[in-house]
Amino acid sequence: MQTVERIETVIVGGGQAGLAVGYDLQRRGRPFVILDGNARVGDSWRRRWPSLRLYSPAASDGLPGTPFPAPRHSFPSGAEMADYLEAYAEQWSLPVRTGTTVEWLERADGGYRVGAGESCFDADNVVVATGSFQHDHPLVPEFAPALDPAIVQLHSADYRGPEQLQDGPVLVVGAAHSGADIAIEVARAGFPTVLAGRDTGQLPFHIEGRLARLGFPVLRFLWTRVLTVRTPPGRKVKGKIRSHGGPLLRVRRGDLAAAGVERVPERVAGVEDGRPLLAGGRALDVANVIWCTGFANAYEWIRLPLPLDDDGFPEQTRGAVRDLPGLYFVGMPFLDSFASMLILGAGRDGERVAAHIAARASRSRAGGRAAAPELAA
Repeated sequence: MQTVERIETVIVGGGQAGLAVGYDLQRRGRPFVILDGNARVGDSWRRRWPSLRLYSPAASDGLPGTPFPAPRHSFPSGAEMADYLEAYAEQWSLPVRTGTTVEWLERADGGYRVGAGESCFDADNVVVATGSFQHDHPLVPEFAPALDPAIVQLHSADYRGPEQLQDGPVLVVGAAHSGADIAIEVARAGFPTVLAGRDTGQLPFHIEGRLARLGFPVLRFLWTRVLTVRTPPGRKVKGKIRSHGGPLLRVRRGDLAAAGVERVPERVAGVEDGRPLLAGGRALDVANVIWCTGFANAYEWIRLPLPLDDDGFPEQTRGAVRDLPGLYFVGMPFLDSFASMLILGAGRDGERVAAHIAARASRSRAGGRAAAPELAA
């Protein structure tokens, strides 16, 4: 028998986006619980490759209420971010229930019911904070199984370092910032390396250089105020980011060339005689393929008529799904702005969602007479 627990808000996912919403709900005195399938808070960061470092300086990597504990111009590792999130949840006594995997979400009694193993939760609000990098939903092309079985294939979700590879050339598929980071690491380890995929652009300066210390505040303004879903430049960038990934950040074109990476601005289109085949017709003799091709949107557990936009993401306004009152999303690419997929955007988006939830509660107490929650605040 499943036990049913009643609580105002259920947050699904205990990463930075979910914790940011929880922090602001707690500050407003609203009851909630955060459900996370990992054994520890921050495990989604611990599962990424060990050499990964954040693309924003520590000064922009803190969640509301707690600065990141590192020199402001340093770039934390993924493991350090994991430990920070765990400490953040403990510091603010956020009610995170780890080891609790949410399996389904459906409507119930005018609100929502969330199923997690033997437990059920009835809630007025559900915040989906599972993010876009769900390691159990890696995307690889349909033709990947047709590659020669002797070729080692890894997705970036499973990549840990060059020691996983066998001797011989490496093809890295996907030329956004993750693909570039992995390609340069593999090349520097002595593997002949090809990086394939369309050019996604690059920052005009090195993010760890002196110029970046002056330029990053400008980028922060652009990412949070200019490149939003309400501006023509923002809407144009939104489609590119969601379909092809972000621009090169730490590793730039010149760095790849200097490391000996062969840059091929073509997509991998199929297989020829067991070898990966580029769109231009060239078959590559490689011993390893690393797929940096992103992750699938996984919403099949949501047993609701979820409206999707043209990019396949939930249709929402600053996190709120208009057609399903009380359902929210955070941590998505371009939820509201370019910054939404970065640590610095988690607090901004989380505060708006928490404010909307609090406004719904106030309206409910007033018998529906209070003003409608403001989505544009």
